[in-house]
Amino acid sequence: MVGVSATTERDGAAPGSSAASRARSLRRRVPRAMAWVVRAVALLSLVSLFSRSGEQPHHRLGDALLDGTTIVVVVALAAVSLVLARALARRKRRAWRVVLGIVAVAAVLYARARAWEAAGLNLAVAALLVWTRGEFRAESEPSSRWLALRAGLLTAVVSLLSGLALTARTAPDADSWVAVRETVRGLFGFVPDLPYRRPAAGDLTSVVLTGLGVATVGVVLLIMLSPRRKPAVLEPDDERRLRDLLARHGCRDSLGYFALRRDKSVVFSPSGKAAVAYRVVGGVTLASGDPLGDPEAWPGAIAAWLDEADRFAWTPGVLGASQDGATAFVRAGLDALEIGDEAVLDLTTFSLEGRERRSVRQAVSRVRRAGYTCEVGRQRDLSADQLAEVAQAADAMRDGDVERGFSMALGRVGDPADGDVVVVRARDADGRLVAVLSLVPWGDDGLSLDLMRRSQDSENGTMEYLVTELAAHARDLGVRRMSLNFAVFRSALERGGQVGAGPVLRAWRSLLLWASRWWQIESLYRANAKYQPAWVPRMVCFARPADLPHVAVAALQAEAFVVRPSLSRWLRPRR
Repeated sequence: MVGVSATTERDGAAPGSSAASRARSLRRRVPRAMAWVVRAVALLSLVSLFSRSGEQPHHRLGDALLDGTTIVVVVALAAVSLVLARALARRKRRAWRVVLGIVAVAAVLYARARAWEAAGLNLAVAALLVWTRGEFRAESEPSSRWLALRAGLLTAVVSLLSGLALTARTAPDADSWVAVRETVRGLFGFVPDLPYRRPAAGDLTSVVLTGLGVATVGVVLLIMLSPRRKPAVLEPDDERRLRDLLARHGCRDSLGYFALRRDKSVVFSPSGKAAVAYRVVGGVTLASGDPLGDPEAWPGAIAAWLDEADRFAWTPGVLGASQDGATAFVRAGLDALEIGDEAVLDLTTFSLEGRERRSVRQAVSRVRRAGYTCEVGRQRDLSADQLAEVAQAADAMRDGDVERGFSMALGRVGDPADGDVVVVRARDADGRLVAVLSLVPWGDDGLSLDLMRRSQDSENGTMEYLVTELAAHARDLGVRRMSLNFAVFRSALERGGQVGAGPVLRAWRSLLLWASRWWQIESLYRANAKYQPAWVPRMVCFARPADLPHVAVAALQAEAFVVRPSLSRWLRPRR
C-alpha cells in the first residue's frame, strides 16, 4: 500500500476529492451486497423447499407431478440466480432485470409448493432489487443479444443432436417422436420417460441431458452478460492532445510516451490538463504508467476513467504506476502493490570502470575486437531507406510471431510522427545490420527503451555494446538518463538469495526461479543488474484484492504473453 498525499484539481473540480472516492466506494458496495443476498436467498430457498417437500407426502398423482415440475423449475432458477449474482455484483442492468424476473417467478413457484418461507425471502429480494435499481446502470455489449441468440440456437441444436444420439444408444426401442420429446424434456432437467434396456442407463441419460441443458443456458448467459467492448484505437485528435501534454509534462514518467500506442484509448480530465491512457482487455480497463499531464489535474482524469469503468462494468487496473502515480490512484479509491522495479541509468556518470561492471566491459571489448561498428541518431535524421532497413531488421529479429509489449513498448518503428525516437544500430565487420535499439523520449533529457533486437548469429555482448555506445553519445543527444527494462519482483529475487532471508522469502524466490523457465523473470533482472542501475519501484493498482488475478491475466494478455481464444470471433458472421 502506498502513501496518500493531498492533491486537488487545479480548476477546482471535485471528482478527484476523497469525498468523491468514498461515495464511489459506497456505491460499489450496494451491488456486491445485493449479489450476496441473492446467493444466500437462492440457497436458503432450496433448503426450505426440499425440507417442506419431505414433510408433506403426495396423496394424488397430479400433486406429485406438480411438485416434481415445481422442484425442477425452482432448482434451475436458483442455479441461474447463483450464476447471475456475479454479474449483479458488477452493476449489470441486464443482470438486474433477469434476476428480478427470476425471483418474482420463484416466489410464485415456492408459494405453489407451499414453501412460504422461501416465497417470502424471494419477495423480499424483489423488493430490495426494486429499491436499489438506480445502482444497476452498467451497460452490456449491445451486439451480445444477437450473438447470444445465435450461440444459444447453435448450442441447443448441438445439445439436442447429442442427446438424441445418446438416447438412441441407451433406449433403442423408443419411438422416434417419443425419443425427441423426452430428450427435449431431459434438456430442461426433467427425467426422461424412455424404455431403457438397463436401469443404470436411465440415470446416465438424465444426468447427461441435464448437463447439456445447463451448458446451453450457461453459454447464453455468458455472452449476454459479456463486458462492453471498446475499439483499441487512438484517435488522431487524442494523439495530438497527448503529445501536447507530453511536451509540457513528459519528464515525469518514463512510460509516458508509450501512451501514444495507437491501440490504446484515452480519457481526459474535465480541464483537459491530464489524461489516462488505457486498453480494455477481457473486461479490464487496463491503464499503464502514470496519468499524463499536470499532476494537479490527475484526480479529474482518474475519476473520469473510473466513471467510465463503472458505466460499462469494467474492472479497473493499472500496470506499472510509479510511486506518485500509485498515490494518485490510491487516493481515488484503488489499492496498490509493488510488482517490480524499473532500471534507470544515469548516463552522465555511466562508465565501464570498476569491478561491478567487469562483465559489461569484457562483453564490449569482445564485440569491438570482432569489428563491430555502431550508429546512433534520431529517427528524424534517418533516410527512408534506413528506416525501412531498421523496420525490416526489427521484424526479422523478433523472437516468435507475436509482437509483445504494452506498458513499455510503442508498437511501431519508423513512423514519421516519432522523429525524436533514438535508433542505435550495430553492424558486423561485413556491414550487415545485426542489432537494433529503439528508445522513445522521456521528457527533454531522457530516453526509455522501446525495442531491443539482435540477430541470433551476432556476437555475444552486442546489446552491452549498444548500450555503452549510446551512453557515449548521450551528451551529443542532449540526454542524461535512460530507462532500461522492467524487472518483475526484483526485490524478492535479490533479497531471497541473501544470507538471513526468511523461509517465506526463500520459497517465493524459488517459485520465481521455477517460473523463469517459461518467462524471462530472472534473466531480465540479471540483464539489467549488470549495469548497476538505480531501481525505481513500479506498482500494480486494483480496486479490490479479489480483482487482482483478473487484472494480472489482463496484463499478461495485453503484453501478449497469453493469447485468449475468442468465442465471439467464431460466432460472428463473416463479411
